[in-house]
Amino acid sequence: MAMEFTDANFEQEVLKSDTPVLVDFWAPWCGPCQMMGPIIDELSAEMTTVKIGKMNVDENHVTAAAQSIMSIPAMKVFKNGQVVKEFVGVQPKEKLKSELESLS
Repeated sequence: MAMEFTDANFEQEVLKSDTPVLVDFWAPWCGPCQMMGPIIDELSAEMTTVKIGKMNVDENHVTAAAQSIMSIPAMKVFKNGQVVKEFVGVQPKEKLKSELESLS
């Protein structure tokens, strides 16, 4: 199961992480986000070299705004506190996995 990122833990869990982090910005009312949910959970279970989690944009306005999230689902990959990859919309699992493997 993917981690849950919040405004309270984002800096520590994402920005200060020693490993790359994939953050899936989503909302419960978003149909495409619901399609991405199982993919994110599967990647989280399969990959050990990266941290993978989700952030509910409805509950975490501060971070969503700070990260300029305009459309969801949006996925950002952070490495050393910086965004190194960004994806918007439903993405194939293999594409995300390949991109993450290239970082570790």
